[in-house]
Amino acid sequence: MKKPLLIIATVAALILGTYFADKATRVPRKVVSAQSTGLPDNPAVGTPAPAVTLKDINDKDITLADLKGKVVLINFWATWCAPCLEEIPWLIDLQQKYSAKGFTVLGVAMDEEGKSVVAPWVAKKRFDVDGQKLPMSYPIVIGSEAAAEKFGGLFGYPTSILISRDGKQIKRITGIISKEEISKEIESQL
Repeated sequence: MKKPLLIIATVAALILGTYFADKATRVPRKVVSAQSTGLPDNPAVGTPAPAVTLKDINDKDITLADLKGKVVLINFWATWCAPCLEEIPWLIDLQQKYSAKGFTVLGVAMDEEGKSVVAPWVAKKRFDVDGQKLPMSYPIVIGSEAAAEKFGGLFGYPTSILISRDGKQIKRITGIISKEEISKEIESQL
């Protein structure tokens, strides 16, 4: 009788330990904008976006210079990142809602395995967007630590950076985005 109780107690302790470890290591959402007093915390906000060239999942080069003239939401994410997966339907919706007005999301996949994992995942995965099962409808590129460093490094996933039409970084969000807040910021740039 003692052995099953010991097993149950051990499993319960592991579950609680995992819960508290996860809670202690989650990256809190941090928003920095050019208009906020947080500018010293992220000097990149308000400066030109760095020159970066990344390959999409079809091996085509994509540069930020190619997207100049558009409002761009760069979203650093990974296939294994739960908060990233939670916000992807919102990003698909934003892409649909604002693309005709000169907006695009640029998804930067940061999986260590790169294209071999990301390309099949993107091809198969569908997300619930207003009751429809939709694929990621915006460009996906394969990221790297070197590319992330050009943006000042990443302190967690997801990390999103809003770029103005003239190529300046105007907002940085570490952690899951607020769809309402980012929608307002996008609309103010269109």
